[in-house]
Amino acid sequence: MFHAPSHALVVNLSDHEAGAEIIEACRGGDRLAFRELYDLYKDRVYSIALYFFHGDRIAASDVTQQVFLKLLAHIGQFRGEAGFSTWLYRLVVNACVDEARGRHPRVDLYERARLESIAEANSQESRYTQAQVAASVQAAVASLPPKFRIAVLLRYFDDLSYEEMAKALRCSMGTVASRLSRGHKMLAKRLKGMIE
Repeated sequence: MFHAPSHALVVNLSDHEAGAEIIEACRGGDRLAFRELYDLYKDRVYSIALYFFHGDRIAASDVTQQVFLKLLAHIGQFRGEAGFSTWLYRLVVNACVDEARGRHPRVDLYERARLESIAEANSQESRYTQAQVAASVQAAVASLPPKFRIAVLLRYFDDLSYEEMAKALRCSMGTVASRLSRGHKMLAKRLKGMIE
């Protein structure tokens, strides 16, 4: 039913939002409108899930499919009180946390993917260095506890405001700020050797 999302590690689609007419058509059962909604958000959902699951493409694909199946079944519950993307992020957060509860850490898959990406990189020294830095940052983000990891992903990879994050995570803006602050400290500690 669904076309697979691209396997790009970070997708920033903050300039692309679904219009009210698409959402209304989806509520009315219009499958073409749902396809348009899926095409608009699939890479964003996959990207967040991919980082959340330490680069595990299987888990990210599973979560992406779960999110859109839930979206299809529950689009009628979207009331428009918050932005559609905020509501969608709530689905993504819930799906990631639910999936994580049933899984063991998949560090071996992440390491294999990281090594493959480095091996495929152009042999030029600058490309290699970029791949190492990107892999180190990805590993550091992936190693954060889930509540800090999702906060960092929503803020820096999808450019949500503190207010949007508070709505998506169902917590106060103070809690968002606290999670980001603690996430920053953990990242700084993990990346200290690379910075020096």
